[in-house]
Amino acid sequence: MAAAATQAFAAEPRSAWYVQGGVAEDAQSLTVGMSRDWEWEKQYRYGHVSGQWQGEVARWHSDSRTSTQLGVTPALRWRPNGWDNGWFVEGGIGVNVIFPKYDTRKKEFSTTFNFGDHIAIGKRFGADQQHEWSLRFQHFSNGRIKNPNPGENFLQFRYTQRF
Repeated sequence: MAAAATQAFAAEPRSAWYVQGGVAEDAQSLTVGMSRDWEWEKQYRYGHVSGQWQGEVARWHSDSRTSTQLGVTPALRWRPNGWDNGWFVEGGIGVNVIFPKYDTRKKEFSTTFNFGDHIAIGKRFGADQQHEWSLRFQHFSNGRIKNPNPGENFLQFRYTQRF
C-alpha cells in the first residue's frame, strides 16, 4: 500500500496555480500564485512527505490602506498512511515583501520585509487529483528584526488547480 501511495504521488502533475482569500483582525486578503513540486519525496513509516515552492502576489485591504504582498515559500506536505482519499497537512516558512508597510488603526509593521509561516489541511480531488482545496492559518511578522513587530494572522481558503 505504501508503494502504491508513493507511485500515485509521483504520477501527479508537477505545477499548479491557486487563488485564495482570507481574513485577519484588521484586513482581508486576495492572493494568486503558482506552485512547483520538488523532485524530492519520501515514504516514511507514518506517511508520505513531499515538498513544493509557492510564489504569490496578494492585496491586503485594511481600514486605512491597501498593501501588496509578494512572497516565496518552500512548503512540506505530509499525507499520513491510510489517508488514501486525498487529504494532506502542509506547513512552510517563507520570505515576503509587503509594501507600502502594513498599517492599520491597531497595527503598524516596521519593515517591508517579513516572514510568512503557515499550516494547512487540505484535500485533493478530481479524476486526476488535479483540484485541491485547503484551509490555512498564516502568520506574517518580521521575526523581531525591528520594532514594532505586531504581526498579522490570516485564516485563508485556497483553491488550487494542478496541471
